[in-house]
Amino acid sequence: MKKLFLIFIAIPFAISSNAQTPLKVPALSPNAKISQDFSLSNIEISYGRPSSRMRRMLGGVEAFGKPWRTGANGATKIKFGEDVEINNTTIKAGEYALYTIPDKDKWEIILNTAATPFGPNGYDKANDVVRFTVVPKQMPEQDMVETFTINISNITYNTCNIELVWEATKIIIPVTAHNQETVKKNIDNAINHPSIPYFQAANYIYESNGNIDTAKAYVDKALKADPTAYYIWHLKAKIEKKLGNKAATKEAALKSMEVAKGKPYEEENKYNNTILLEGLNKQ
Repeated sequence: MKKLFLIFIAIPFAISSNAQTPLKVPALSPNAKISQDFSLSNIEISYGRPSSRMRRMLGGVEAFGKPWRTGANGATKIKFGEDVEINNTTIKAGEYALYTIPDKDKWEIILNTAATPFGPNGYDKANDVVRFTVVPKQMPEQDMVETFTINISNITYNTCNIELVWEATKIIIPVTAHNQETVKKNIDNAINHPSIPYFQAANYIYESNGNIDTAKAYVDKALKADPTAYYIWHLKAKIEKKLGNKAATKEAALKSMEVAKGKPYEEENKYNNTILLEGLNKQ
């Protein structure tokens, strides 16, 4: 009789233990996190990704004219690793909640310091850092996006776009980092370092439309240190072209192709220099 009693009390214990076991199933709106190097730091975005699943979402499930958490699950969060500018407003480095108010012809974009657990419930306008309006872009039907997506695109040395894409709608949020003075200081400090990064400095100055004479001086010093680097010769060709020195451009481009022979990127380098020379001949 004692044994039977022990069996009976063990059964509910086993049921109770099983009830506490977490169940892992696929999420219909899975969480996502993107991290993109940008300027001198990075941008991180955490958000939930709902799918349409045969429903009309924008203007339907997510009604026009009402605040949206810009995703699913918890509030969408954006973290900037340095100060940036959005819509002529300085956004200090740190984490923000991204709220939006979608509408047919315009969207309100809101960055707010308070990320409420499940979207705009408890949202307080007093915590807004920036609020502005953008015009949505309508994409062709064949390019419709089933699952809500946030991208960081069109990245340059100091600008990028944060894109919100869903169904046939694309929202573009331009971001600017005013990093020129910091980069200049970094270059000036690095130039006095035992391992002088002349090539990196010359390339940055050239690509960011800086002082081209300084870029030429640096690329010449880089070649003096390593005359077998085909990519430095190619940069020199681009700099000489920008200076209007046709003969020097041609010489540097041909030298780049010569020293690249037998190296992994020979064909790509040859193509790049050929395009450079073709453009030179058209001038």
